[in-house]
Amino acid sequence: MEIFIIFGVFVLLSWLVSSQLKSRFAKYSRMQLRSGLSGRDIAEKMLREHGIDGVRVISTPGRLTDHYNPLDRTVNLSPEVYNGRSIAAAAVAAHECGHAVQHAKAYAFLKLRSALVPVVSISSRYMQWILLAGIFTVEAFPGILLAGIVMFALTTLFSFVTLPVEFDATKRALNWLTDTGMTVGEEYSNAKDALKWAALTYVVAALASLATLAYYIMIFLGRRN
Repeated sequence: MEIFIIFGVFVLLSWLVSSQLKSRFAKYSRMQLRSGLSGRDIAEKMLREHGIDGVRVISTPGRLTDHYNPLDRTVNLSPEVYNGRSIAAAAVAAHECGHAVQHAKAYAFLKLRSALVPVVSISSRYMQWILLAGIFTVEAFPGILLAGIVMFALTTLFSFVTLPVEFDATKRALNWLTDTGMTVGEEYSNAKDALKWAALTYVVAALASLATLAYYIMIFLGRRN
C-alpha cells in the first residue's frame, strides 16, 4: 500500500511540474528574441565564444528532445529550438551548450555522471525484476532484494548526480546570455523561468527515486507496517 501512495504523490508532482514546463515553453516560444537569432545561431555562437571546436549543432526529431551527447560531441536541438527564434529556443540552446562547456572543462559531476551511465544502464535493465522477486522471497532469500536495492541505489545516485550537472549548465547558459546581451531585461527573466521549470523535473525525479529506495530498504529491514 505504501508504495502506491509514494507512487501517486510523485506522479501528481511530476504531472504538475510537467504541465507548468509545457505551459511556460509554449508561452516563451511565442516571444521572439530581439536579436532575431535562431537556436542554432545561439548554440554556435556560445560554443565559438567559449573556444570550443569540434562540437556540432544538429537538429534531432521530436519535441523537448534537446540534449548534449558527450560521446559524439553533438548539441542536439529539437526542430522547434533549432529553427526557433524565441526566448525559449535561446534558453534551451544555451543550456545544452552549457553541457558542452562542462565537457570541455572536465566538470567533475559531468564526468561522474558519464562514468555511471554504463552501470546504470545495465542495472535498469534487470532491476525491477530482481526487486519484484526479492519482495516475494525476502524472508527466504533476502540477498535477492538486497541486490535489487543496490541496483536501485545506483539509479538514485545517478538522479542526484544529474542535479548539479543540470543546475550548473543552466547557470552557465544564463550567465552567457546576459553577459553577451543575447537576452536583456524581461527576456532574461523569462529564459530563467523556463529553465527553472525544466530543472524541477529532475528534482522531482530524484526525490521520487529516493523515496522509493527508502521503501525498499524498509522492506528489507522488516519494518513495513
